[in-house]
Amino acid sequence: DLYRKVFVFRKDPSDAYVVLRARLEQPLHNFTVCLRSYTDLSRPHSLFSYATKAQDNEILLFKPKPEEYRFYVGGKFVTFRVPEGRRDWEHVCASWESATGIAEFWLNGKPRPRKGLQRGYTVGATAAILLGQEQDSFGGGFDLYNSFSGELTDVYLWDTGLSPDKMRAAFLSLRLPPALLAWNSLGYEVKGDVVVKPRLRE
Repeated sequence: DLYRKVFVFRKDPSDAYVVLRARLEQPLHNFTVCLRSYTDLSRPHSLFSYATKAQDNEILLFKPKPEEYRFYVGGKFVTFRVPEGRRDWEHVCASWESATGIAEFWLNGKPRPRKGLQRGYTVGATAAILLGQEQDSFGGGFDLYNSFSGELTDVYLWDTGLSPDKMRAAFLSLRLPPALLAWNSLGYEVKGDVVVKPRLRE
C-alpha cells in the first residue's frame, strides 16, 4: 500500500523507471489517467507511458517544457498550455473518449479547454505501462533526456472518463471509484534508482 508514499526518481538524467501492472481485460474506448508530480526539471520528461506492440505512444503524458503538457492517444497528441508552475506539486488528470474524440486535461483540479483527438480509435489492452521513461519500443527504447527526475505519487488509471466531481476528488485525494491502476493497491516493480519514501507534506 503506497498511501502517503511517493516514488523518488533520484538521478538526472536517469535510466530508472517503474513498471505498473494493471488488470486490463479488454481494449479501452474511454479512459482517465491521473497522477501527481514534483520536479524542478525544465527539460522534456515523460510522466506516464503506456505502450502496445503496435503503438509505443498508445497513451503518453509528456511534459516538453514547464508551461506545456502533451497528451498522446494512439501516437497522435494534443498540447495543453498551462501556467508555468511555481515548482510545486502538480496534479494532472487526462481523459479521452473514443466516441467523440474529446480529450480533457485537468491541472490541480481545474479543466483546461477541451481538444479533439483520435475519434473512433481503440486503445490496445496488452500494454507495458511505465512511470519515469518514455517508451520508443514495447517496454524499452528509452531516451535518458526524456526521463523523469523528482517525485511521483497518486497514480491512477480508469477505463472510463471521470466526471468533473471525480476529477476534483482525485485532486483533493478523496474517495475514488475502483480503478484499473490504483495508488493504494498498486502492483509495481522498480527498475533502477527509484526509492519509495513517505510524502514530505500533504
